[in-house]
Amino acid sequence: MTGQAPEPAADAEPPLADPAAGSVEIHQGDNLDVVRGFADGSVTLIYLDPPFNTGRSRGRAVETAVPRDAPSAGGQVKAGYRGRDYERLVGDLRRYDDRFDDYWGFLEPRLVEAWRLLADDGTLYLHLDYREAHYAKVLLDALFGREHFLNELIWAYDYGAKSRSRWPTKHDTILVYVKDPDRYWFDSTAVDREPYMAPGLVTPEKAARGKLPTDVWWHTIVPTTGREKTGYPTQKPEGILRRIVQASSRPGDRVLDFFAGSGTTGAVASALGRHAILVDDNPEAIAVMTARMPHARLVVSP
Repeated sequence: MTGQAPEPAADAEPPLADPAAGSVEIHQGDNLDVVRGFADGSVTLIYLDPPFNTGRSRGRAVETAVPRDAPSAGGQVKAGYRGRDYERLVGDLRRYDDRFDDYWGFLEPRLVEAWRLLADDGTLYLHLDYREAHYAKVLLDALFGREHFLNELIWAYDYGAKSRSRWPTKHDTILVYVKDPDRYWFDSTAVDREPYMAPGLVTPEKAARGKLPTDVWWHTIVPTTGREKTGYPTQKPEGILRRIVQASSRPGDRVLDFFAGSGTTGAVASALGRHAILVDDNPEAIAVMTARMPHARLVVSP
């Protein structure tokens, strides 16, 4: 479905605190309904941090991907998905674990919409924990094509209780897919560098400059006190989103977050001169984001 990307209303948006900052739009509503109104290929970077599948109940919006050779409602073949191979894989997983239907039935249509919205040079980041990352990798390969897979990022942290009955789980997984493997934007030189683990093994110049990050990111969670803390329970640290935004977008590009929560994606993207579109239907999240980004424009879906 092709819609129109949201246009800023000059008379509705307060002036930006920093003239170099990018604009921020906060859409209050169900993300699937909201993003269906955005234009194809209108976003360079999409970050999705969906609710982790922890066994909690959620409202389901079950839709399935259309096979590659099946016509859409308009009579045209809907390209870009892996058709019957995907359907068979989904069926196998549902027989293996009936909880799969609840979670993937919720997430799949949102991923399909995200793929539609990505520009040809765009990148999708899907942030998950150990409960779903393995399912997601196989299914995204089937849904979008294995050739579109770019990276599996591991965000490792060391905070909170430690289990004594198994290896403590202290990492999240971020799966990275690009819309066009030959055209995607990635600028490693724009990313904040990090210290060498063994600075004595490199020259003093290299040690002072730091090294480019690998696909394993050691970064603390949001501190319980400090500038970043908003009090929102699933808030992600700015350092993680800054690295993503720096690498996979340029100043002036549009960055979309389906599950915006505390608004970290928007705060980081705006500070880096990108234009952020944030979507959430939780009034608590909307309140946190509007307080965090006073220059944002709030759009409430009917």
